[in-house]
Amino acid sequence: MGEHEVKVKSLQKALEILNCFINKPRLGVTEISEMLDLNKSNVHNILSTFKSMNYLEKDEESGKYSLGIGVFELCQSAGDRFSIRNIVMPFMQEIADTTGEMVYLAVPHEDEVIYLEAIYPVESFNLMRVILGERARMFCTGIGKAMMAYLPDGIREEYITRDLPAYTENTITDKDKLREELQKTKLRGYAVDNMEHEFGVKCVAMPIFNRRGNIEAAISVSGPSLRFSTERIEEIAAVMNTYVKKIQERL
Repeated sequence: MGEHEVKVKSLQKALEILNCFINKPRLGVTEISEMLDLNKSNVHNILSTFKSMNYLEKDEESGKYSLGIGVFELCQSAGDRFSIRNIVMPFMQEIADTTGEMVYLAVPHEDEVIYLEAIYPVESFNLMRVILGERARMFCTGIGKAMMAYLPDGIREEYITRDLPAYTENTITDKDKLREELQKTKLRGYAVDNMEHEFGVKCVAMPIFNRRGNIEAAISVSGPSLRFSTERIEEIAAVMNTYVKKIQERL
């Protein structure tokens, strides 16, 4: 992490201490202070704070700490968020095989998307790559615009007013044009990335809603721009719509 990205150094120090338990489940104050070259009293205070919030537990006999129920609850919450991957993947494969194109799954995170999975047609299986955790801005990706169009008005407008850098000559950097694009997306039910994030690549994307009517994720079908004519885009959107309905029935 770059130095300029750290806003709260005390928080960074606390999280570095918590991260020590990734490689060793039981640690004492002295061990951690030596591992991170930190003052023992500071380490003790941070550990005590984590203990009071149930992120750590302390063995009174040995004096050593281990991860507590608070961490488990966070992991469970994250697991619930990302369990959508298991629901969507079989349908993603069907979409990929039907369209002959790559299919992506992503979830929203502020004004970005976090990619969870990429599925390729069976005949292109050797091209598959790990995409979990990769990020991109919402405004310049089909999968991001598909979600952005359905965000609450205030949140969407906040994201629009942020800096909109150009990734290609097709990137929509004009805020009014972006508003119009998101309105079109909402009216037709799917977004189109017209080489806005990567030159030569187009995609069609569609949001996935949970039972409360909130955005849970989005999927996109992506491929070389020459294969994505207006008619082809409409055909792909129709295929996606069929499977998105099936996915939402299972959420």
